[in-house]
Amino acid sequence: MLGLTKRDAGLLAIVAALCVLAPFILNPFPEGSAMAQFNAGYPDLMQRLVIFGIFAIGFNILFGLTGYLSFGHAAFLGVGSYAAIWMMKLLTMNVIPAIIISVIVAGLFSLLVGWISLRRSGIYFSILTLAFAQMSYALAYSVLTPITGGETGLQPNVNDPRILDGAVTNGRTPTANLFGLDMKASHELSIGDWVFTFNAGYYIAAVVMLIAFYLSIRIFRSPFGMMLRAVKSNQQRMNYTGLNSKPYTLAAFVISGMYAGLAGGLLVAMDTQVGAERMFWTASGEVVVMTILGGAGTLIGPVLGAGIIKYMENIVSKINKAVLEQWFAFMPDGIEDVFVTIVYPFVGKGWHLTLGAVFMLVVIFLPGGLVEGGQRVGNLFRRKKTDADTPAGKTTPAE
Repeated sequence: MLGLTKRDAGLLAIVAALCVLAPFILNPFPEGSAMAQFNAGYPDLMQRLVIFGIFAIGFNILFGLTGYLSFGHAAFLGVGSYAAIWMMKLLTMNVIPAIIISVIVAGLFSLLVGWISLRRSGIYFSILTLAFAQMSYALAYSVLTPITGGETGLQPNVNDPRILDGAVTNGRTPTANLFGLDMKASHELSIGDWVFTFNAGYYIAAVVMLIAFYLSIRIFRSPFGMMLRAVKSNQQRMNYTGLNSKPYTLAAFVISGMYAGLAGGLLVAMDTQVGAERMFWTASGEVVVMTILGGAGTLIGPVLGAGIIKYMENIVSKINKAVLEQWFAFMPDGIEDVFVTIVYPFVGKGWHLTLGAVFMLVVIFLPGGLVEGGQRVGNLFRRKKTDADTPAGKTTPAE
């Protein structure tokens, strides 16, 4: 189906089902309950989950397949965002032209950066990409302020030309839309004490993410993907065979940059305020952590990694001391204070400490990321089933 194997088609179907049912899956606890703190089914976070999933999928095409570690991918995310916002200011608030131009501009910029950076490999390549990203951030923040808005950033204004759109009523803020459908349009469904929100912007971003995920599967299974794996395995030996690996690595870099630009364009569709912070080196480091945490070189791993990090950033970071005191209120006062003191450094502003601990555990015990953990659990259950099906005292020959 669609050029996919049965296994890959099943994986795509699972991801599609998760996207469709996300408002239910991410809101497991009733409103007003003590556990409602962990609900994540609100539009802003759901959109970020799928958008940064796209960002991580694209990065995985470069890092997971070729082994080239870029520390500057946030530059393409930022360039794509700036291209999208200018399309909205000059042409139309419809997100389609903005997304298209964000992918094109990010692709052209990544072609330039990749053509220079891929002259080196290893740590030198990583440092070059980091340098480009920081130069891009500095240009956006303080040099190209007429284009980027500098420290304050850019957003649509009532007086913007918008050639294809009609005049905006004074006092009304222009909003991103898809052929008239407001990206912020939402419908709430109440079932008992549960409230589920269905947001137009989320489902549009989810459809784009599914398309991006499908294309990544096709890339992974294609001869082009096999050549990229050969580069990762032993590029020098590949060059000795007479194959020039540079066009393949450059193509992977550009494709990865275009994915980042796509994510940047969707971020503008979600939030039309664009700033230079999207290009800072920490944003580049974040996508590296997402990919490694989920499983570099796997298909669904980067999406899982992006989901976990964005969940922790938006949910765990909101847990303060008052919430902890409510959780441990059933304990005697002295013991309650001890537990609050122990847990508090790992939540709220200290959520990065929790992320760091999780990342270390994954790197040490699951080098293949969370996907490897899932595979181990699956193998364990399959082994138990096989042992149960094998008659006592009998063995099966080794294959």
